[in-house]
Amino acid sequence: MRWDALFNDMESQLAEADRLSLESEIGERTRAELVAIELSDRLRGVLGCTLGVHLLSGESVRGRLAHAGAEALVIDEDWYQVLIPYPAVARYVGLGRLARSEPSVVRRALGLAHSLRALARDRAELSISLGGSTGVTRLEGVIDRVGKDYVDVAAVTPGEARRSRHVGDVSTVPFAALAAIRSRKHAGL
Repeated sequence: MRWDALFNDMESQLAEADRLSLESEIGERTRAELVAIELSDRLRGVLGCTLGVHLLSGESVRGRLAHAGAEALVIDEDWYQVLIPYPAVARYVGLGRLARSEPSVVRRALGLAHSLRALARDRAELSISLGGSTGVTRLEGVIDRVGKDYVDVAAVTPGEARRSRHVGDVSTVPFAALAAIRSRKHAGL
């Protein structure tokens, strides 16, 4: 009987060591996989869900996450869509733990400039929040031009078409200063 107890004890010790080794390996692999997950992948994991986005400028946006691109996300509010560059965000509320990578190489390559060029093409009336150390500044108008790292915004009278006589001034804004770009949803959305 004594030998049986000894062998059973040794067997349980080996089984426990194997279990601990397996748990350690699983934990290490999990940590290694987490290193490869990007913020945009985490955001894609909650597409269609309500998300709170707190900006470095002090503003907050809350709504349904409609898009998570390579450099920016889009939040659907009641009447507006808000394009928010990732560097303008201080924190997210409601993100969750799920992650989903973007399978399309083309969509992964689309950045902030592509979104801004689409808004310029549509001549969308925008409210642009600029964040900085002095607080929030807002520009109202349409995008005239999008460069590699800047955007030209023409201040126009709300409701008026972008014509020379309706332009108050044109501001050139570096992408780094953009906090949020708000556009009215189309009637069909």
